[in-house]
Amino acid sequence: MKKLFLIPLIVFALSAKAQEAKQNYNFSLDQAISHALANNYSAINASRDIEASKAKKWETTAAGLPQVSAGVDYADNFIIQKSLIPAEIFGGKKGDFATVAFGTTYSMAAHATLSQLIFDGSYIVALQASKTYMKYYQNAKQKSDVEIKETVINAYGNVLLAEESIAILEKNKTTLEKTLADTKETFKNGLIEEENVEQLQITLTSINSTLNYNKRLVEVAYKMLKITLGININDDLKLTDKLDNLTVSNLDLAFSQNEFVVTNNVNYQMASNFEEQKELEYKLERSKALPSLSANLNYGYNAFGNQFAFFTPTQSWLNYSNLGVSLRVPIFSSLARNSRTQQAKIAIEQAKTQLTETEQKLKLQFASAKSEYEFSIEQYETAKTNLNLAERIEKKQQIKFTEGLSSSFDFSEAQRQLYTAQQNYLQSMVNIINKKAALEKVINKK
Repeated sequence: MKKLFLIPLIVFALSAKAQEAKQNYNFSLDQAISHALANNYSAINASRDIEASKAKKWETTAAGLPQVSAGVDYADNFIIQKSLIPAEIFGGKKGDFATVAFGTTYSMAAHATLSQLIFDGSYIVALQASKTYMKYYQNAKQKSDVEIKETVINAYGNVLLAEESIAILEKNKTTLEKTLADTKETFKNGLIEEENVEQLQITLTSINSTLNYNKRLVEVAYKMLKITLGININDDLKLTDKLDNLTVSNLDLAFSQNEFVVTNNVNYQMASNFEEQKELEYKLERSKALPSLSANLNYGYNAFGNQFAFFTPTQSWLNYSNLGVSLRVPIFSSLARNSRTQQAKIAIEQAKTQLTETEQKLKLQFASAKSEYEFSIEQYETAKTNLNLAERIEKKQQIKFTEGLSSSFDFSEAQRQLYTAQQNYLQSMVNIINKKAALEKVINKK
């Protein structure tokens, strides 16, 4: 009995813990964008790429700074290598050889080396390339932020669209259920045909099906938005902005008239960055024809013995030191270096062509995005007008149908026309928000 009593308590405790871990969020669109730019998974990794590029830049810089290394070498010569020498040195016969072992059983050496690069053309180019490398990831982070912003706007709009659709469908369902109930009573009194009732039932069934679909859709839309925001899909999220308010705030034809500065677009900046990289690769290949100069300072101690006594006071240690300078001058590479230089030069021309192509494509993309945004505003005005007309037509047909002056087919047709106009109106509002976001992405509006 005690075990049976403990089970509900354990389940309750686990449930309470799960609910405690669940977080609640209330976001306007601007707040959602700010949260995503800081917590979106792609944004987080893009920031890490920048940090990694900073570390890479220092790695490149450190290659030209003093380098210090130290080591200890130990050898146990349990079989000492032997050599032959003329035996006459020791009083033997001329022409004979004596076997002699040179060395001791044990040897140990401790040494340290200081090295410094004095001049290397490749190192100078590498320093310049490290800055370009970091700039590339900064541009990549900016591109990621722009894409995340657009994704958040689209996902936020999709949630609002699904919620508004549900609200309208439920309102239509309530109205239709009342009309159907009244029609059934009229049919019972023998004043209308059964077909009128059946026609309304078909329409109601269709609304119920669409309503259930949108209820499932809003759950998926919320989860997609949560993933984009970088929050757990099981957390609670409430959107504080309304679809109509966002639509009005995005109605700005003057915005689309702004001059397009292609150099502000992050894709252009990345293409320019790519061209700069190719120019540095060309300089790198040319720098390989220059001499390189480096220096190193060595200092160490050696010790030898037939007994392992290196750490005793009687052990003799022999010190040594030397300073070395190394100069390397490339003279002839059978034109291999020249071939690599020519390849790098061709790569620069290709990068310039890609930059020009990117510029032209971005101008076309701007013209298209501008046209789409302006058209979305026109569609919104048209959908708004059509919705007002469809509401008036449906209301008139409902009165005629109730008074027996119109058929159920005409009334159902007016209803379908109204439902379509409602969805078109909602979609036109979302289109304005999305199309402006697409235009802002091209312009690179912060």
